[in-house]
Amino acid sequence: MTTHTTTTAPAPLEALTRHFIDLRDGNHFGHVTRSGKESAFTEAVQLLDAPARRVLGEFNEHLLDDTGRIDATGLHRDARGGLIASWLLTWAEQRAANLAPISIIATYGAGFHHPHLRGATIGEWPLNVAEPEHAEELVPVLRAIAGADIHNLVFQVGGNVRIIPAMHPAEAERQPA
Repeated sequence: MTTHTTTTAPAPLEALTRHFIDLRDGNHFGHVTRSGKESAFTEAVQLLDAPARRVLGEFNEHLLDDTGRIDATGLHRDARGGLIASWLLTWAEQRAANLAPISIIATYGAGFHHPHLRGATIGEWPLNVAEPEHAEELVPVLRAIAGADIHNLVFQVGGNVRIIPAMHPAEAERQPA
């Protein structure tokens, strides 16, 4: 059995645990109907507005020399009937190159059990580590990558959270890796 080194899981792991509990229990923050889940998503989008703008503002200030513009689409229906809200950071060079903006996208797809976050292009993260401090700076990114991976692994087995031992703690005796 694994010994936990902290008493509280880091925030991304707590969010993943809530996510997997939702899948296991068939609800989203207690809502079981689509309309209830959409109501919860509407509130989540409102709660995300300030942090999303803050993050994009940091990118604008530190990487774009304050030349960018942050736009929010607001909550709306997508072409398939799901809900989507986006926060977009655009700037002259990006538009001239006909590239997607830096994007934070909250989506509750028509066929999904609950909402998700994504970006416009994510898939690779640059690795530029030459000193211990560089590696430590990447801890939030490493958590996000590992969290996205375990989320996607659950869906590669049809959304079966049983591949996550913490989602069925009653089975106390587990085989070590």
